[in-house]
Order: sequence, then C-alpha cells, then structure tokens
Amino acid sequence: MTYILAIDQGTTSTRAILFDAGMQVAGTAQQEFAQHYPQAGWVEHDPEEIWDTTVAVCRKVMADLDVTAAEIAGIGITNQRETTVVWDKASGKAIHNAIVWQDRRTAAICEQLRQDGHENVVIDRTGLLLDPYFSGTKVKWILDLVPGARDRAAAGDLLFGTVDSFLIWRLTGGASHVTDATNAARTLMYDIRKGRWSRTISDLLEVPQQMLPEVKDSAADFGTTDPEILGGAVPILGVAGDQQAATIGQACFRPGMMKSTYGTGCFALLNTGDAPVVSKNRMLTTIAYQLDGKPTYALEGSIFIAGAAVQWLRDGLGIIEQASDSGELALRADPGQDVILVPAFTGLGAPYWQPECRGAVFGLTRNSGPAEFARAALQSVAYQTRDLYEAMRADWEDDSHHTVTLRVDGGMSASDWTMQSLADLLGAAVDRPVMQETTALGAAWLAGMRAGIYPDQTGFADTWKLDRQFVPLMQPAARQAAYARWQRAVQAVIGV
Repeated sequence: MTYILAIDQGTTSTRAILFDAGMQVAGTAQQEFAQHYPQAGWVEHDPEEIWDTTVAVCRKVMADLDVTAAEIAGIGITNQRETTVVWDKASGKAIHNAIVWQDRRTAAICEQLRQDGHENVVIDRTGLLLDPYFSGTKVKWILDLVPGARDRAAAGDLLFGTVDSFLIWRLTGGASHVTDATNAARTLMYDIRKGRWSRTISDLLEVPQQMLPEVKDSAADFGTTDPEILGGAVPILGVAGDQQAATIGQACFRPGMMKSTYGTGCFALLNTGDAPVVSKNRMLTTIAYQLDGKPTYALEGSIFIAGAAVQWLRDGLGIIEQASDSGELALRADPGQDVILVPAFTGLGAPYWQPECRGAVFGLTRNSGPAEFARAALQSVAYQTRDLYEAMRADWEDDSHHTVTLRVDGGMSASDWTMQSLADLLGAAVDRPVMQETTALGAAWLAGMRAGIYPDQTGFADTWKLDRQFVPLMQPAARQAAYARWQRAVQAVIGV
C-alpha cells in the first residue's frame, strides 16, 4: 500500500492524516497546543511546541496503521497562514515565540506606514491591505524588539518563515529554506504579479531579503526529511496555506468557483483565473495555487467570527451544551421576531475592515430567548458570507463574469439548518461535498500528484462528490428585507 502523509498545522492543533492511494482517509492523529496571550490583542505560539506536536502526530498515525516511511510516497503540508517565525540559522531555534495571524500588536506600524503614504504600493505589489494580519510587520516587530536581532539578521544568521517554512527547515535538518507561492503571498512582501520578493517592501519593513525563503510551486520538491524523524527519508512534495489548500481540496480549479470554509472564522476564496483582479470592495487579491510556474489568482474575504459565535452561545451564554445543539435550538425560534447579532467580538473583517468596533444585538423583545439568540448567531454567519459574496461578485462581474459556484466546508457546514439559511440569505445554491477533510486533502493531492500516484487537475476534479445541495427557499422580497436589516445593524455598530 502507498500512502500520502498530510500535515495540517492549524491555529489550535496539529493533525497528521494518512491518505491511501485512492485519496481516502486511512487514519488521523491530532494534538492540541497552548495559546499564549501576553497582552490584550497579542497571540503567540511556542514554535517548539508546534514542532513537537507535528512530529508526535506523524509518528502516531504511522504507528496506528503500522505504516513505514518506505510506504509513504510524499508529504503534503498545509498550515495556518501569516503566523510568523524567526529562527537562528545554526541552531534552528526561534528567537521569539511565533506571532500568530490573529495578533494585533503591529497596528501602530501599519498605521504609520499608511500615514506615510505607502499603502497603495503595498496593495499594488501584494494585493493585500496594510493590516497587522499579515507577516511583514510581525517580522519587523521581532527584529526591532529582540536585542541584537537586527545585527544577526544583517549578518545572515537569522531566517524568517511562515509555519510551513519552519517545519520544512526542521524536517529536512536545515537543508531546505523554502515556501510555496500561496504562503509567500500572505507575507506582505511578495510581488504576486512578478512572482518574486518585493525589495521595495522588504526595504520599507527593514527585513533583509537573505532572511526570506525560496518560493516554489505548490507542488514541487521541497526537500527530503531527515531519516531519524520518521524512520526513513520521505520527500516533501506539496505545500499550501490552509485556505488555499481547502480551495484545492474543493477542486475549485475553474474561474468563478468559490469555496467558503467555516471554522472559528470564515474564509472565502473565489478563483479569478490567470490574472489578478483588483478589488474595488476591499477584498484581498491573492494566489489560489501555483502549478508548473503559473499562478492562479483569487479574491479572498475573511470573517473573523463564524463558529466562534456558536462557541459564545455555549461558553459565554451557556444556552447550549455542545455546538451541534445550535441548529435544533434555532429551529424553535419565533418566526415573528427579527433578532440580529452583529458578532464583532474582535472587530469586523472584510469588506468593512473595522478592527475597533464591537458586537451588538438588535431587535430584542420581551419574548426573545435562547432560541432567538441561537438563530441570530447562525444567521450572522450567513449575513457575513453574503457581505463577502456581494463584494466578490461585484469585483468579478466588473470583469465581465457572472457565474459563481459556492462550495462549503468546515465544521459549521455539517449543520443543515445553517447551510439552508446560507442559501436562503444568499439567494444562491450552496454545495456541500461528501469529503469534509478538504484542507488536508488539498495538501495531500498536491503531494500525491507530484509523486505520480494521484490524478491531474481534471481527474481530481472528477472525484469531487456532492453530499447535498441547498437551494434558496426564501422569497426574494423577504431576503432583501432581512439583508437590509443586517446592513443597518452593521452600520450602527460601525458608527458607535
């Protein structure tokens, strides 16, 4: 039996999944790791814990299935994006905790760059906005704050990478300092049109280019593991950031195909083909994947709170015992009430980009109770998705295209009530696949295709199977009235 090992290094846990030759999940191992919050708005991970959990879950899933390194044709890696690691080239040890994508400590740096008139060049080169979300200002912060770091970086003693780069460096025993185009595109320093690091921006951030990894295709030869780690040398053949890996796993290979992943937050990517589309609606322009030296571009929108709204129902309000109870409770809501939750617990993401505003509930009556709160929390995810959907369609249709196909994945996509609500409030069909491990599958397919044991894009797309399609049942007038109420609520929150 031949396997592909997918490493899915996420924000709260690390997973290893073995896929068999038929691209089916053969086994999984998972381990959580600590979240560190040194100050309000700061989020860090210990890179050593990320490394330790990665090795542990890989070894466990191999042991559980009695699989040897010789039976693994390749490794695919997908990772939390934008999370930043700076490490010593000689020892491989990080000089500071990893600064996580959620971290907001570099807001002042971003604001200063904006005031100095640099945002337009950043948008033009990288497709991104000046926001603490991305890696570039995080690297600058580490180099500025860690004693001696700037001198060591200038001397060529320090390396920077997103989590994929750090893991590959460790897995290969320091032989490979590489990343793929999808991760490079999230650093704020990569020119997505020219396909190279932007010296203009790296100089602006005072990040020496010698710290930066070599950028490869998403399916490429990234190096070979040190035999001592997994009991034999295994080639690393696929890498993609988690949201791009999910886009690949959903087989969104045609322009106009869109995937929306519902986890703690929600991330939607719309394939726009071989040319980057400049958003007029504050979407991000990014790289969906790069194969054979050719990038495929996407528009991306990020919602900060999706599944986290259900966690709030459970942990904050205590009105459900487990997340899966939310849909059943929402079914019991009074249809005559219009309770709206704007879950701006950590600000609003795309298309508003209002990090300082906070959440609110509107439309409460004396009879509003747990069922109405549950419905409002689930509908808030649908409303926010519509915000992204409308903004992307406006950008896309401006480019003379009109058809958008939406595929969903992530934990919340398992809720029939939520997905039906999404279809109703979008006024569009929502397709849920049989295979829910889309992120890991995307990384596995990249590696397996490169290894020659998985099919090409067309063959892979043919394996995508529909579990259920949700079609809109709500009348158009009711849909528009509901969305107008949401828009008024959002504007009220922004205006506070």
